[in-house]
This record gives sequence, structure tokens and C-alpha cells, in this order.
Amino acid sequence: MTLHMIGLGLSDMKDISVRSLETVKKCSFVFLESYTSLLQCSVSDLEKFYGKSIIIAPRDMVEQQSDTILEHAADQDVAFLVVGDPMCATTHVDLAMRAKEKGIAVSVIHNASIVSAIGVIGLEVYKFGKITSIPFHHENVKTPLEVLSMNDKNKLHTLFLLDLDPISKKFLSIKDAAAYLIASGAPADSLAIGCARIGSSDQVIRAGSLKDISSFDYGNAPYCLVIPSSLHFMEEDALKQWRD
Repeated sequence: MTLHMIGLGLSDMKDISVRSLETVKKCSFVFLESYTSLLQCSVSDLEKFYGKSIIIAPRDMVEQQSDTILEHAADQDVAFLVVGDPMCATTHVDLAMRAKEKGIAVSVIHNASIVSAIGVIGLEVYKFGKITSIPFHHENVKTPLEVLSMNDKNKLHTLFLLDLDPISKKFLSIKDAAAYLIASGAPADSLAIGCARIGSSDQVIRAGSLKDISSFDYGNAPYCLVIPSSLHFMEEDALKQWRD
């Protein structure tokens, strides 16, 4: 009948909207995308709060074996849960397109994502340029620095999303990301903001030089890193709250 693509927000099971929760409760199958980010709660917490059993959907299921999900949506309501907003990842757009090609109706219920929530650090969201990721295996990877250079040239801030594998409990640290950027040519004294668990009650935000912020303990993932371009005086004032 319908594939419902539902954003869960950034914190825990209570970030889901009322409309989303009502939709989940009526679905016959509930899948949870497990590779682009993670919540600060367990799957069992979600199941208890939603009153539904949840099927974990790893990357290969979503990208290569989507029929596993779509075959159920042909004649039943199916929920596809995504941490953050469901349409902030290209693979999710692709899943929606494949569903429509099969004649399956698609509904989307949005929620907060890191793309909007990063504004909490005090930088203007409208002044962010292209977002880029830093992968675990970054030897000879040049794209993050190329994006940083392009954004800075256009006086735009750069948001780096750090690689993660929630299933294996592997997360690229801010320390490793900063080391990679410095080794790749970013000045060690560049202003940077390290962030952990944005949107949660225990979020951590630290501003300082790229070298200095890497030594701070950020606690649990997910992590991201921001290198600003030219700052408005209000942005400069806002960043002071995250310094020592």
C-alpha cells in the first residue's frame, strides 16, 4: 500500500513526531535504517515506546536488496525509519524512486537533521556550503580538503560528517578527523568546532584551533566537525560560548 519514510530526529525515541508515531503504529512492518547515524537509545527502547517490532535495515539491504522492504509495501503499510530526516541521504531518495517505479505509494514525514540542527553552534545555516564526509579509510582521499577549499573560497562554512558503523560500533573520532585534515594541508591553527550528539540533552560542542579541539573528550558518537569561513561579528560572539 504505502512506504512511509519517517524521520526520527537526533536524540532518542521521544523525538518522533505525533503524526509519525501514529503512522508507525498502523504499519505492518517497521524497518530501521542502521548506517547513516544513530540515536542515543537502543532499538529495544524504540520498540517499547512505539509498541512495534523493528527490523534492522543495514546498507546492503537498502541499497542492493530493497525488494526485501518494498515487497511488503506492495499490499501493506510499511515504515522506514531514519535517524534525522529521511531525505537527507541520497540512498533514501533512491529508495523512494524505486518504490514509485513499482507503483507503491510513498509518504515522507520530516524531522530535525544535522543539516538544520548544526545552527546551534552559532553559525548561520545559510552560510554553510557543500557538506562532505571523512571516511574511516582516508589515505589518499582528497575530496574533504577540496570541498573545504571550495567553500572557503566562496566564504562558506564547511560541515564534515564523520564516518560511522553503528552495527560494528565503530566511529571516526574528531581527533582522527582533525589529524587527517592537518596532514592533508589544513592549517593546524584553523578555527574549528568539534561536535558530538547534536540535538541531545548531553550534546558537546567545542571551539578552538583544529589542533586543540582534537584533544578534548567528546564522549559517545555521532560526531561532526565544522571549519568556518569568514565570520559575522554575531557568529564570532556566538562561538565564544564553546571556548574554554
